[in-house]
Amino acid sequence: MESLKTKDTFLEGKNIALALSGGIDSIVLLHYLHSHYPNHIRAIHCNHHLSEYCNDWHLFCQNVCNTLNIPYSNIDLNIENSKNIEENARKSRYHSLSCNMLDNEVLCTAHHQQDQAETLLLQLFRGAGSAGLASMPKEKPLGKGSHYRPMLDISKAQIIDYAKTHKLNWIEDDSNKDTNFRRNFLRLEIIPKLSTIYKNLAKILSRSAKHQSEALKLTRELADIDLQSNNIINDSGRINTVELIKLETHRIKNILRHHLSLLGFLAPTDKVMSQIVDLLHAKQDAKPLVQWDDYEIRRYQQELYFINNADDKEVRTCPIQLELQNLPNFSIRYRAEGQRIKLPGKTHSQSLKKVLQEAGIPPWERNSLKMYYINDELRAMERLGNMEHAE
Repeated sequence: MESLKTKDTFLEGKNIALALSGGIDSIVLLHYLHSHYPNHIRAIHCNHHLSEYCNDWHLFCQNVCNTLNIPYSNIDLNIENSKNIEENARKSRYHSLSCNMLDNEVLCTAHHQQDQAETLLLQLFRGAGSAGLASMPKEKPLGKGSHYRPMLDISKAQIIDYAKTHKLNWIEDDSNKDTNFRRNFLRLEIIPKLSTIYKNLAKILSRSAKHQSEALKLTRELADIDLQSNNIINDSGRINTVELIKLETHRIKNILRHHLSLLGFLAPTDKVMSQIVDLLHAKQDAKPLVQWDDYEIRRYQQELYFINNADDKEVRTCPIQLELQNLPNFSIRYRAEGQRIKLPGKTHSQSLKKVLQEAGIPPWERNSLKMYYINDELRAMERLGNMEHAE
């Protein structure tokens, strides 16, 4: 979209879900989308319940959509009133929007040029690298479809002019004036002062974000080249540390950042990244582990394991359990210290610890494996299969 007067070819023929807050930006985008893509748009309002006016905003958005005959839905969110309330609200909102999306639907949000400029400055003051300074992408996968920002190259002045020309009504979020929020502080205090010296500041900063986005693509392409040409991803789908450490440190870090991004992990700080690099060179008998936020990286048998502890653990019933659980005197137990077992075809029992080691099962997973007993006799074990009992 070059301006609010022209159609966006990306949206042609697509089903659109608009994140509608009721503010001027999303109201303008609602009017624009309804004008150019009638009968292909629905609106979703996220009620964060953080303001005394939140229900009024919901009713306003609902009434606007009813007037335009646009399908409307409201999502109620429960946000903890914590120190980082902005980030928690954002995560909760996008999680809910993602879950609400239909197959191949495009979620449109009303981020514009000034939002992009603010995001770049926020990332810059956090000491971010290319991934952060690239700021908000125009399009990216989300849920069952994609997230698209059609107004990312549109200025705030153009949005205000459009709203006035079409005599639109919108609501003002009282929290937008609270300079305790860093984005508001930049918007209300810093950017206006910088704009008196640097003309077209938002456009300039948005251009820088675009340059960083192109640089980010190059680093990710280099990571893919390094992964493939050096056989760093092994048959198990994990990173082979023997091959990885043959590269120079900056390329190792680039691969790790790329891999973590693909997994959807929170980007590690420089300090954490240094710990991860140290983990690669830890002694063979060590139990190397690096933790940050809800994430872990562990090394076992020259492979890296990436663990997201925030993931919902899907409870799956082992097929062997289904076979045995209806037999008389069935019970489930767990590994005991010093336990020995006898595998099918073996004449002697051996240490369960050694069996698990030879099966390549990481130490941190071993104590949670189910052992299936019938009449106090070990009949099978999760991940190992059927076996016979021995002392």
